[in-house]
Amino acid sequence: MKTRRLGKNGPTVAALGLGCMGMSEFYGPREEAESIATIHRAVDLGITYLDTADVYGPFTNEELVARVIRGRRDQVFLATKFGILRSADPQYRGVSGRPEYVRQACEASLKRLGVDDIDLYYQHRIDPDVPVEETVGAMARLVEEGKVRYLGLSEAGPKTIRRAHAEHPITALQNEYSLWTRDPEDGVLAACRELGIGFVAYSPLGRGVLTGKITKLEDLAQDDFRRTNPRFEAGNFRKNLELAKPVSQMAAEKGCTAGQLALAWVLAQGQNIVPIFGTKRRIYLEENIGALDVSLTAEDLKRLDELIPKGAAAGARYGETMMTLIGKAP
Repeated sequence: MKTRRLGKNGPTVAALGLGCMGMSEFYGPREEAESIATIHRAVDLGITYLDTADVYGPFTNEELVARVIRGRRDQVFLATKFGILRSADPQYRGVSGRPEYVRQACEASLKRLGVDDIDLYYQHRIDPDVPVEETVGAMARLVEEGKVRYLGLSEAGPKTIRRAHAEHPITALQNEYSLWTRDPEDGVLAACRELGIGFVAYSPLGRGVLTGKITKLEDLAQDDFRRTNPRFEAGNFRKNLELAKPVSQMAAEKGCTAGQLALAWVLAQGQNIVPIFGTKRRIYLEENIGALDVSLTAEDLKRLDELIPKGAAAGARYGETMMTLIGKAP
């Protein structure tokens, strides 16, 4: 398994990570037995980075991961997150970066995961009402106590990253990044490189669209959250499917799958970048790992930039409420 270092002074992990969110929520029915088998297979193949969060499920994804890593804790690099709040209303999303909540959330995650420490603990979204220094200060105390090893942020902008890093070293930033989501190129990637922070790219497959396996809305389960995502609304969806077609054509020319090509593009954007793909099936896990064998030339990268130019995707990447929580700097 090829590896990369997360940040200048961070840990060495597999060059690809496994996002576990969809095993518990958002992407159709749960398939627990296959999900567990998929995580086991990932670890067997050298995928050391497993990514979860307290909010996934909600609160059940960490428990699923816990069942898998029991007896294999020393083989995985475990990342989880806090900061997004849920309620009985499935549509509700709040945030909290209050110092007392940081500790409460961490203690709850440690219990659900059945571990003594968390390798990488992310603030899932920045709380606009709490200075990031206060939140990161509380996270730093968890490091001092041995409950957390490394700190991360998710969906933070350059100003917030710099302020947080000045309070305590940030090892990784996790933002959405793919051929159809190029937002991190507007200062975030540069800030990470300057500060020696690793970049973890989530949804590197464009929520499945870049794989070429989604051809119509009916391919998605009735409870799949993508049905309510702006990029999957009728007009936007048709445009985005057309946008992805040339990727599949280029992949066929190169003798790989469209998903492998999309992952290879993200990998080629910098040695400090670790993409995490989400899947609950072994067949797609093994396909995605094949992206590590896809070599892209400068001409290939130029062609992909021309096929899907920055900003070409139609529609916002989240609904209005969640978009208000992205890139804020309290």
